[in-house]
Amino acid sequence: MKKSRVVQKWREGKLARTSVMGLVNPAFIAQSSRSGFDAVWIDNEHRGMSNRELQSLMAFCRVYDVDCIVRPPTIEKTPLYRYLEDGATGLLIPHVGTAEKARELVNAVKFPPLGDRGLDGSGFDGDFQAYDPDKFVKWANEETYLIVLIETPEGVDNLDEIAAVEGVDALFLGPGDLGLRYRQAGDDGTLLEAAYGKMAAAAEKHGKQWAAPAIVKEDIARRHDQGCRLIVHGNEFSAVKSMLTECGGDFDEIE
Repeated sequence: MKKSRVVQKWREGKLARTSVMGLVNPAFIAQSSRSGFDAVWIDNEHRGMSNRELQSLMAFCRVYDVDCIVRPPTIEKTPLYRYLEDGATGLLIPHVGTAEKARELVNAVKFPPLGDRGLDGSGFDGDFQAYDPDKFVKWANEETYLIVLIETPEGVDNLDEIAAVEGVDALFLGPGDLGLRYRQAGDDGTLLEAAYGKMAAAAEKHGKQWAAPAIVKEDIARRHDQGCRLIVHGNEFSAVKSMLTECGGDFDEIE
C-alpha cells in the first residue's frame, strides 16, 4: 500500500507542494511530479469530470508518485469514500462552516474508531489485494487525509471547534469565496488577512496542519512563515492562459 508524500512531509515538519488541475490531462500530472510537487489537486467541484476520468487520473498520479487530492462535487458518504477506494490520497471538502459538518465528513471517510467508513479493501487503494483488514484500516487512517475548506465567515468564527474535531487532518483557507464575502461586507482585506492568523493559531492549538493557495512567490514565503505546510501554487488554467497570451503577442509583433 502506497505511503502519502504529503503526510510524510507533514511528519518531517516540511512544506508539501501542490498544483491544481481541472482538465483530463495526464501530462500535467507527469510534469508536476518532475517539477518537485508532492500532490496534484484535482478540482471536480467546479469541473465535470466523470468517475472513469477521475479513476484514470488517480492511476497516473500513482504512476508518477504524487498524491492525488480530490475536491469532490458531493458530500454524500458512499461516493466520498469511493474516491479513496479509487486511489485518492486526500479529500478536500468545500464549504465546511461548522464542527458538526466536519464530524459528518470524518464519519464518512475515516474507518473506526475515528469514523464509520465502509470496508472493502480490494480497491485500488488496497492494491486490489484485500489486505488483512486491520492492517488496511490502520494504513488508510494514517496515510489518507481529510482537508476541510474554510471559505465563509461562519467557518472562520468556528475555526477552533472545527480544528478540534478528531479525524480532520488539515484546514484549508479558501480566499476566493471568503474574500468575496468579506468584501461584500465592506472589508478592505484586513479581515481576510486576519483569517490566516486565526487558522494558523487553531491548527497549532489542536495539532493540525493547515493549507492555503499562493498566487505569487511572496505568498509562499508569507504563509510558510505562518506555519502553513500545504501550499497550492500552479494550475493549468493560468499556464494555458499565460502561454496563449504570450504566443498571441508574438504574432502581434510582426503585424
